[in-house]
Amino acid sequence: MKPIILASSSTYRKQLLQKLHLEFTAIAPNIDESALNDEHPKQLALRLAIEKAHALQASNPNHLIIASDQTASCDNIILGKPGNYLNAIQQLKQQSGRRVQFYTSVCVLDSATNKIFSDIDLCTVYFKELSEQQILKYINIEKPYDCAGSFKSEGFGISLFTKIEGDDPNALIGLPLIKLIALLNNFGVTTL
Repeated sequence: MKPIILASSSTYRKQLLQKLHLEFTAIAPNIDESALNDEHPKQLALRLAIEKAHALQASNPNHLIIASDQTASCDNIILGKPGNYLNAIQQLKQQSGRRVQFYTSVCVLDSATNKIFSDIDLCTVYFKELSEQQILKYINIEKPYDCAGSFKSEGFGISLFTKIEGDDPNALIGLPLIKLIALLNNFGVTTL
């Protein structure tokens, strides 16, 4: 089996990939993650995952490179990582009582052959009507500044929702493992 690289600096993605008991190295791809004009969140997530994989291809010429990206959309507005306290408050106010769609892409690139397979997971999160006090309490406890949509569903963030619709709870955290397993199978990598 070729060595595996996770094209990410995300601790969340590293922890998720460790669930599959595969040996891998994580390397940050350092790409521009800006959206293009009028780019749909789904297309943005898929494009960024592919760009991340290709960014590491030349320096890792005989590897399987796994890359992923996630975008969130509320009322047709892309929600990025808030980065700070005030932005997190604003995002959660915007999402209060609304449905938010999360697109989590994944791709696997064989850097030697340039063969690539990709897929995308859609997860829909339904937010409770949140008071400002609830939002502030949540942010002060979890500090979700590095998470798209300003929450961590694997933690206290679950208290913000009325329901979640999706095929893979791992996707909402940042890496769709069910889809990744299927992509790895295309390269002869099995997890069992």
